[in-house]
Amino acid sequence: MSPLSLITSLLTLFISTTLAVDKTANPELNAKIKLLTTEKDKHNLINKDEDWMFDFTAQPNYTFKPGCVVNANAATFPAMTGYGMTMAMLNLGPCAMLPPHFHPRATNLVVAVSGNTTTYMYGENGVGTVKTQLTPGKMTIFPRGSAHTMQNNGCEDAILISALDSEDAGTLNMVNGPVLNFPEDIMRAAFGDDDLDIGAMGKRIPDVGTGSVMGSAECRKRCGSSDAKTPKRGDKFTA
Repeated sequence: MSPLSLITSLLTLFISTTLAVDKTANPELNAKIKLLTTEKDKHNLINKDEDWMFDFTAQPNYTFKPGCVVNANAATFPAMTGYGMTMAMLNLGPCAMLPPHFHPRATNLVVAVSGNTTTYMYGENGVGTVKTQLTPGKMTIFPRGSAHTMQNNGCEDAILISALDSEDAGTLNMVNGPVLNFPEDIMRAAFGDDDLDIGAMGKRIPDVGTGSVMGSAECRKRCGSSDAKTPKRGDKFTA
């Protein structure tokens, strides 16, 4: 088997066995780029202007209902291969939030373009929670592996831009992952409640979906959202 065929096979296997939000658009092209020696070789391979342009708004998960995370990285935009970066557009509809999560392979810088978004970050055991208010032009840092979440406090859409120092940053939603995938007796012990109904809890956790879910009841009530009830797994949202 040639090196190119081997890399392509491994990429295809990776795609079929993971639950990543991003799907590799062109694994064969990614594999070819990884075998190139120089930047000039890369330009010779991807030599059309459109190969170097990514349209966030044209992606299938682009929405403000309730919101989304759209990543431009090696998987979704092959020209990014080899640069060690991901750029993301974060759309948050009224009262929408990104649930608590972390990126195992990247530090994340987030700057607000519009709206009023509150962020929370917890770096590790023994430190305090960092809270920031992001209005247009303001930025915060989520160090690699830090737990963080954010919510649009307003009744209008909010847009933020995120830069991560990896082309494969990875995202792990902290509630969806353990509660839905770890043994129930282990999770009951972790919560300190032997009678906790983990199965029922799991059914109330919204799906990962497009990366965003509806936020707090206070905000939904204040903004008169049609989704004023507490969101749960499988819910469809409108804004």
